[in-house]
Amino acid sequence: MSILTHFDAQGQAHMVDVAAKAATHRIGVAGGRIEMKASTLALIESGNAKKGDVLGIARIAGIMAAKKTSDLIPLCHPLALTRVAIEFEAIHADTARASTIFCTATVETVGRTGVEMEALTAVQVALLTIYDMCKAADRGMVMTDVKLLEKHGGKSGSFVAMT
Repeated sequence: MSILTHFDAQGQAHMVDVAAKAATHRIGVAGGRIEMKASTLALIESGNAKKGDVLGIARIAGIMAAKKTSDLIPLCHPLALTRVAIEFEAIHADTARASTIFCTATVETVGRTGVEMEALTAVQVALLTIYDMCKAADRGMVMTDVKLLEKHGGKSGSFVAMT
């Protein structure tokens, strides 16, 4: 039996049937970062970006993205999310690296399938929003390291990424 659950016995893509699964409290935590010039991070932190409150708008975009994941990823189930939290951490440049904003998304539900895709989508869209709002100042920003950090609940139990 294949471990790829989105394919049937004939190899055709299908939405996984979760009807027989138990509803449990499920948590997905994803993270990623966007690297930028020190001056771009300073602009964001000062609140003087031309388009407004960059991190506030990126937070709302991430929340909206988590809620719309099933509209974007064809075989994702629509979920009733009980919580979406987006956090940002600014890391100022030193001599070895660019300035960075690290984004973490925590998504929760009580349901039959997990929220990993919703957390990953939230992070990516939040980072894309930062890029969009600051691209006039820094087109060289790089989004990187988007990954699942933790997952809890359901039959497969917990997963915590190695750091």
